[in-house]
Amino acid sequence: MPTPAKHHERVALAALILLLAGLPLAVWLDTQHIAEERLRSQAADLNSMITSIRSYYGSAVVGRIQENHGKDTQIIHNYEAVPGAIPIPATLSLELGHVIADKQSNVSYRFISDYPFRGRAPHALDDFEKKSLASLRSAPDQPPLILATSSGTASQVRLAAPVLMTAACVQCHNSHPDSPKKDWKIGDVRGLQEIDIHNEISTSLWSFKYSLAYFLLMAVIGLGFILLQRRQNAVIRGMNGELTDANDFLASISLKTSHYLSPQIYKSIFSGEMEVSLRTQRKKLTIFFSDIKDFTALTESLQPEALTELINEYFTAMSTIAIQHGGTIDKFIGDALLVFFGDPETKGAAEDARSCLRMAVEMQNALAELNAQWRKRGVEAPLLVRMGINTGYCNVGNFGSNDRMDYTILGAEANLAARLQSIAPAGGIAASYETFALVRDIASGHALPPVHMKGIAREVVPYAIDGLLDADGNTMQVFSHSGDGHDLYLDLGRIDVDAARDLRGVLHQAINALDKKS
Repeated sequence: MPTPAKHHERVALAALILLLAGLPLAVWLDTQHIAEERLRSQAADLNSMITSIRSYYGSAVVGRIQENHGKDTQIIHNYEAVPGAIPIPATLSLELGHVIADKQSNVSYRFISDYPFRGRAPHALDDFEKKSLASLRSAPDQPPLILATSSGTASQVRLAAPVLMTAACVQCHNSHPDSPKKDWKIGDVRGLQEIDIHNEISTSLWSFKYSLAYFLLMAVIGLGFILLQRRQNAVIRGMNGELTDANDFLASISLKTSHYLSPQIYKSIFSGEMEVSLRTQRKKLTIFFSDIKDFTALTESLQPEALTELINEYFTAMSTIAIQHGGTIDKFIGDALLVFFGDPETKGAAEDARSCLRMAVEMQNALAELNAQWRKRGVEAPLLVRMGINTGYCNVGNFGSNDRMDYTILGAEANLAARLQSIAPAGGIAASYETFALVRDIASGHALPPVHMKGIAREVVPYAIDGLLDADGNTMQVFSHSGDGHDLYLDLGRIDVDAARDLRGVLHQAINALDKKS
């Protein structure tokens, strides 16, 4: 089912398509309207003009001839003073101009000349008329001259065309006693015939009423869309703020939760690879279990604050090593540490066992360095850690209840790793035969006496790990011994030639001192 946001987007898209489709329709309607109005205006103007000319012709020409009862008719400029006389063409033009201007609100006609007959008022010519007259007299055959102007809400077009002398005009003007010029020729420009048309822009704009209505509608819809978008943006900003706060809160919770889970488990849960439900599966794992020797006596010799600091440093160093080797830290049990390999990620049973053994050896090396640091801080007795390693099938997954669960392992093989730890020498590593068989290509060891362990039906043959093998297959021996007044940890695999020379001298001095003591 589409969300409200998706529904609004679809409605907006459909409205936009309809509006865009309506633009050509509005333009076509306006074009049709403008063409119809233009034709109506032209028809009305032409009808009015013809009617005015007919009326003028009927009264000024036909009517005057009829008044003279068909007698000889004169054609003179002052025809009104002579019964039966009719106007000459120039007079006719002048009077038609008044007739047309009187009937047409936006059209005027004017006949002007700079050679008026005597007794007539001279025509006042503006710059356009003067220039047009001069230009047309120099080139009478050119098209009419046009001047288009606009100002404010009005536009105007002026057209100036030449009035050419015909044979009758030349004969009349050259012989008439009131004519100011007697040398006219056929084709000369007598004056100008000027048509002036003006129109209000507001009237023209109203011709685009459909387009204006369309754009007004678009503006209203656009404004509404903007307001809607602003409202949606405000809502989205509020939601983003809430999401940011929620994300920050979840990130904080996630960071805090990560300290309670092994990195592999944490990653699997938050990436969605692992379901948080009461589910387990059977897998072949390599289990590591370690415990501090005589930890109870250590708690009695240290203050609680110092003990807490020491144990936290110890577990921090051991956890770092476990994670570097790919181990899954199951839990801390007092001073004990449980780590397993093979879940949630595995490199195969053999490689998981090798990684576990390398981790154990590195933990022993790190513990020697920690003991040296603690001794400088006043910790008299060094920490000695027993380690047990076993490989076998266990149930691994979420155990507990629907409200509280723990990702751990369960099975006899896990118990065997704890039992092996208990028989390992202090500072040493004990492994089951199953584990030793998988790591014997990288480590050397020797079998310990077979033992029967509680909860394990079969006889167990443990192996003490002597050390890892170098590239030549030699054991990288590690000597470790601690007691009152001494703490010895010697890893020959990490000592070079120069360090061995110096250490040899120190050991000889120690042996000589011991010989004297005995």
